[in-house]
Amino acid sequence: MPSFFVSDLHGSVERYRTLFSRIDVERPEAVFIGGDLLPAGGMASIGHGSGGFLRDFLFPEFEHVRDSLGSAYPRVFLILGNDDPRAEESAVFDGTERGLWEYVHDRRVSFGAHAVYGYAYVPPTPFLLKDWERYDVSRYIDPGAVSPEEGRRTVPLSERDARLSTIREDLERIAGDEDLANAIFLFHTPPYRTNLDRAALDGRSVDHVPLDVHVGSIAVRRFIADRQPLVTLHGHVHESARLTGSWRDSIGSTVLLGGAHDGPELALVRFDPDDPEGAERELL
Repeated sequence: MPSFFVSDLHGSVERYRTLFSRIDVERPEAVFIGGDLLPAGGMASIGHGSGGFLRDFLFPEFEHVRDSLGSAYPRVFLILGNDDPRAEESAVFDGTERGLWEYVHDRRVSFGAHAVYGYAYVPPTPFLLKDWERYDVSRYIDPGAVSPEEGRRTVPLSERDARLSTIREDLERIAGDEDLANAIFLFHTPPYRTNLDRAALDGRSVDHVPLDVHVGSIAVRRFIADRQPLVTLHGHVHESARLTGSWRDSIGSTVLLGGAHDGPELALVRFDPDDPEGAERELL
């Protein structure tokens, strides 16, 4: 039975309702949601108050699907993304308590013969919200990016953690010594220099330094190359599939699938964890 993967819905009611409709019709075994769940720019509420979009829209909509499907309701695995304020994480935990989804950032959960790992952080960007940004493999940042020690946060972080934490060290800790041959990794960031991390930065420079058009994580790329999980799921760089002509790639034996899309449609990836090479993507 196939699973669904989507990412970067950014609070679009239309895209969410398309997703719910496809869940109702196709009844996937699992749904993976790869971050940037909420309306863009940190506007997380339909009305006012913490968790507004989650509580006012996502909670009742997921509850409706669960009530409709009963025992056929899929397992839903999700993480937040760099455009989602971490202050909304408490509402995400509430959704877990309600049985609507499983929040897997910085966690490992079992899924049949597979293990699911989630990781929300991305390397430093030019954007000012830093709740889900980390240094990548060192304290280097690309020209034009704002360091994790600057910008703003909706949840406090110690100066030491902001200065010293890296994606590389996080991934080593999360995976430990586990055999990852059957693992599914739900990332927000794509790995560096793949079909999934190509940004529209051609010809641009900062202080006469040309910008790298690949904006993914070096740490994630090295981790995949070294540990070879079964399949990895990525979002974050909306335009990459359009610019590269592909929403998928591979590193060694690992299949990489991209869910980000820069059009109005829902980009729905269908994949079988037992045969990720056969994944398909449809714009709905």
